[in-house]
Amino acid sequence: MQVNQHTTIHVKVRPACALIILLIGTLLLVVGLIVSIAIDTTAIKLHTIWEAIFHYKSGILQYQIVRNLRLPRALASALVGACFAIAGAIMQGMTRNPLASPGLLGVNAGAAFALAICLAFYPSLSFQYLIIFSFVGATFSSGLVYGIGSIAKGGLTPVRLALAGVAVSSLLTAFSSEISIYYHIAQDIAFWHAGGVVGANWSQIKIMLPWVTGGMIGAFILSRSITVMSLGEDIATGLGQRIMLVKLAGSIIVLVLAGTAVSVVGPVGFVGLVIPHIVRILVGVNYRWIIPCSAVCGSLLMVWADIGSRVINYPFETPVGALIAIIGVPFFLYLARKERREL
Repeated sequence: MQVNQHTTIHVKVRPACALIILLIGTLLLVVGLIVSIAIDTTAIKLHTIWEAIFHYKSGILQYQIVRNLRLPRALASALVGACFAIAGAIMQGMTRNPLASPGLLGVNAGAAFALAICLAFYPSLSFQYLIIFSFVGATFSSGLVYGIGSIAKGGLTPVRLALAGVAVSSLLTAFSSEISIYYHIAQDIAFWHAGGVVGANWSQIKIMLPWVTGGMIGAFILSRSITVMSLGEDIATGLGQRIMLVKLAGSIIVLVLAGTAVSVVGPVGFVGLVIPHIVRILVGVNYRWIIPCSAVCGSLLMVWADIGSRVINYPFETPVGALIAIIGVPFFLYLARKERREL
């Protein structure tokens, strides 16, 4: 298809719906953060939370609990939820594949595999280096998925890519489990593999914040190009898009966001699948709206899932990944069935 470089492409956009999502989503996110801080083994009053945040006194135990345990956990939930959702939105836009997500295409499992190796061989490695290793693992696994998916006759299709991702994820997860058992770190890594932010702290947030901020800014800068890419490579080429450069930049952003999130919360799946897909249905296909809306909704899902993990089986804690999978698995099966009918 030949498209004049100056041709204007009109895409379906619902800015009013996007603004409503951003407004209500942000409000619910703030409420979720407050609830996350307030509830746990011991309930803390709203006045105490306010005082602990804005008028901190180190000698008061409840202030210490809020500032050093619950607040970093709540913020980490919001950050990793946004990371997974934005990464999924970019992957779906660049590949035009509604099944694309960091979890289903092996990015999460690869990062988790690299971190399992680090915990086994370099247990004293700092969190800053763990993030870098998670990037390497995510790059390796995503390359493996695309390589396997491309071998079959007919090239990559959404279902074939998803199946390759599931296969590679299962393999790397099995290797991670074997490493954890052999090197006697199974207890340390088991809950992290299931997904949870119980161990999040301020030092982790300070290290991950520049990576997350850079990834989000990069995603927003790239949003117009991803919108054009989502219309098809022929149209993108006709409009003067440098496709390979956009794909490279988008892939780096995905690896940064997903790798950082996995290093904190573990390989939580389906956030990057469900959230961007629903947001795209609601706001249209302009990624300048999809990316910020996905960030807010991803944070919202992760924060409230973390709250649910503490109250469903109180006083025990349910892995966050298990709760999100209850939503994600049926959604994935629905999308896979829909794609199969359209082949």
